[in-house]
Amino acid sequence: MRGGAFLAIGLLASMCAEAAPALELQSSIALPGVKGRIDHLSVDVGGHRLFVAALGNGTVEVLDTQRNHRDSIRGFGEPQGVLYIASSNRLFIANGQGSRVDIIDAGTLGVLKRIEDMPDADNLRYDPVARKVVVGYGSGALRVIDPATGEGGGDIHLPGHPESFQLESNGARAFVNVPEAHAVVVVDRKKGSVIARWPLSNASANFPMALDEASHRLFVGSRSPAVLLVYDTESGKLVARVETGSDADDIFYDARRKRIYVVCGEGRVDVVRHEGGDRYVLESSASTSPRARTGLFVPEEDRLYVAAPAVGSSTARILVYRVQ
Repeated sequence: MRGGAFLAIGLLASMCAEAAPALELQSSIALPGVKGRIDHLSVDVGGHRLFVAALGNGTVEVLDTQRNHRDSIRGFGEPQGVLYIASSNRLFIANGQGSRVDIIDAGTLGVLKRIEDMPDADNLRYDPVARKVVVGYGSGALRVIDPATGEGGGDIHLPGHPESFQLESNGARAFVNVPEAHAVVVVDRKKGSVIARWPLSNASANFPMALDEASHRLFVGSRSPAVLLVYDTESGKLVARVETGSDADDIFYDARRKRIYVVCGEGRVDVVRHEGGDRYVLESSASTSPRARTGLFVPEEDRLYVAAPAVGSSTARILVYRVQ
């Protein structure tokens, strides 16, 4: 009986562990007064601050997640991308309609510099090896910027406006979603030129992207149809395809758990699990809110933040999910 009881308890514990949701809603941070579409997010892990590009509101919201405090930085023209760099305590903001990138002192929240003549400035990434900021903008270019001076180091030309892109840490390549070209465009950052073009397979509207550099896998979100495409970055070949929710605008790779989080505007986050080799399966989905299609996965906190815009009588808010 004693052995049987221990076995039953062990099986029950195992079943409960398996039944635990991958994403558990932990809290919600209200953003009263924030109207319209919300775009991308960035984080100051050490300072417990979340930066939110409130595109439709023309503001960047600064949320202190520890003290439950909020600041609003105003005066932007459709802020799309935000990038916080801890080493300099600076915040970079890409203004789509404002055609510029603003450099903000993240301590005072004052503007240090504005880099003009950058129409439809969009996604931002930081290259910690080269210590440069990379901005996607215009009808087809990546611009490399010195974060200390704001000076440009030249443009890398692309066959259309760049959406999400990812930089290798242990290599010189950048992988860029270019929906107009119906392709993922591969750039050599040192050469400053395009070196490959991987066409989409029976898909279009490739906006979000994430990278598993260690396993040489690139995750590309397509909206038409709604699928996650997995590419081998060594060969450029498509190796897997998983159906997802619609209107995805952010994808994140969780290296510790071997998962991909797809933030879908239809009102859910899909959790795709890597089962080994080239097998990827839809593990589960977590409900969010209508038009909540952007977010930020912060592995240091085991948190996934999802931006939910104001819809009807619902106030804009940030949904905070615990990753398990």
